[in-house]
Amino acid sequence: MPKQYQTVAGRPMLAYTLAAFDACSEFSQTLVVLAPDDHHFDARRFAGLRFAVERCGGASRQASVYNGLVALTNFGARDDDWVLVHDAARPGITPALIRKLVAELRDDAVGGILALPVADTLKRVAPNMPDAPGSHTRIARTESRDGLWQAQTPQMFRLGMLREAIERARHDGHDLTDEASAIEWLGHSPKLVQGSLRNFKVTYPEDFALAGAILSVKP
Repeated sequence: MPKQYQTVAGRPMLAYTLAAFDACSEFSQTLVVLAPDDHHFDARRFAGLRFAVERCGGASRQASVYNGLVALTNFGARDDDWVLVHDAARPGITPALIRKLVAELRDDAVGGILALPVADTLKRVAPNMPDAPGSHTRIARTESRDGLWQAQTPQMFRLGMLREAIERARHDGHDLTDEASAIEWLGHSPKLVQGSLRNFKVTYPEDFALAGAILSVKP
């Protein structure tokens, strides 16, 4: 089962994200973008929450976001409307974090993202050394963490600008991993808004236990 539907602290992971956005009345619509062949989604598990569903997901994140932007126009969204893109695998998002992002960016010319300054020491790995076949990956050097931030979501941009940015990146043959990268591709500099450790991305098997512990405590 895809991780966003797995149960964490008594609820499907996706339910936490939908509940956070549902609590923010500022939004006209929350759109869940699904793959056309997603057979695991069951709207009954999210009863009482405001959202719409479009089965327009693509082969990559970039494609899914682009298709979602196009689908939002069917709900009346305009090019100058703000849109927030969020990972379903970040169940620790809260209404307070969403509102913080909106408050910081609503008058910004570009938009921006939630992010955290990198706190850990960063290591660049080296290819496996020829004199040590089968050995674990080894450190090539230590990278400076000065000025480095770890991107989170939501990422908030004008719908028209984000759609144009993705179109430009696709035209140039680049499949970018987040929306800010696409906006940067247009030559803009998105703003960083400090996020929270609780808004981490569930990626590894042990992350489920950590997410469960965090979500069991009311923010």
